Order: sequence, then structure tokens, then C-alpha cells
Amino acid sequence: MTTEELIREESKPLALELEYADEAQLSLVEQDDETARSEAEARSKKDQILALYESGVTDIAQIVRRISARPSYVAQVLQREGLITGYFDLYTTTAREQNIYSRFFRNVLAFKTVEASRESVKKIDRLYNYFERLGDRAGQHQAMVLALTGKNRARWSGKQEESEVFSEWLAAH
Repeated sequence: MTTEELIREESKPLALELEYADEAQLSLVEQDDETARSEAEARSKKDQILALYESGVTDIAQIVRRISARPSYVAQVLQREGLITGYFDLYTTTAREQNIYSRFFRNVLAFKTVEASRESVKKIDRLYNYFERLGDRAGQHQAMVLALTGKNRARWSGKQEESEVFSEWLAAH
């Protein structure tokens, strides 16, 4: 394989395929993809997502394949429009309740500055210790999940020092 062929092969977008998808369904999706792509080029991804969902394509994985968007983006667009509920990932706001513990951790996560990260970790640590005193492992786990979320959000925002504050707390627990 030549270098040019290798580069072309490596730069092709990855198709998200689900193990449970049957072949017939996939071939129909592939046929419809060409039509959908040419029509969709003139619209924003958000508009494309909403149009597909409203036309009856409710499987997020199918929407992702058709418009080449991240699954988290598709789900967040649909959730903001009130079309789906219960979706949570790294970038979901902590103000929205995910479970019974969410109310304890509401507005705790901050990483705008190193000092804000330290304050956030202090709050997380107090909650972690509170749940430890109660013998509530699930509450402690939620504290650790929030610290990991802070670490990752800071890291992917280019805030290495702020991310390190969360990393140090996680390493100690």
C-alpha cells in the first residue's frame, strides 16, 4: 500500500456500527445516507438531527451515522428540545438531576481557575467524607465521579493545572 493510499484509508471517517444492527437495516441506512447527505449539506447539524428524529428516525446511532456527529452531541440536541430524557455524559450539566445524589453535588463543580478547582475539591471531599461516615459507598462513588468529571472537563478545556487539582484528590482516594 502506498503512502497516499494509507493516508486516504486512515482519514476516512469511522462508521459507528452497533453489534445488534442487522445487515438489512444497515444496507437501507447506507442507501438513504447518500440522499440524506446531499439534502442535509445546506442545513446545520442541529437542524438535521431534529429533522431526522421528527421523520421517525429515533435511534441515536442511526442519526449519528447519517450526519457524522458525535453521539453525545446528537443526544444533547434531542434532550434540549425535550425529545428524549435521561441522557448524561461528561459534558452534561451537573445542575440536572441524574440520580438521588445529584442534589448534594449541584453547583459544586468548578474549574475556571486553580482556586475554583481547589474550592470544588474541598466541597467534594466534605461530601465524600460525609457519605463515608454514613457508610454510603454509592454516595462516595458519586463524589469520585464528580471529581473525575472535573478532571476531564478541565483537561479537555486546556486547563492542566486545574485538572491536576482533581487528579491529586482522586489519587488520594
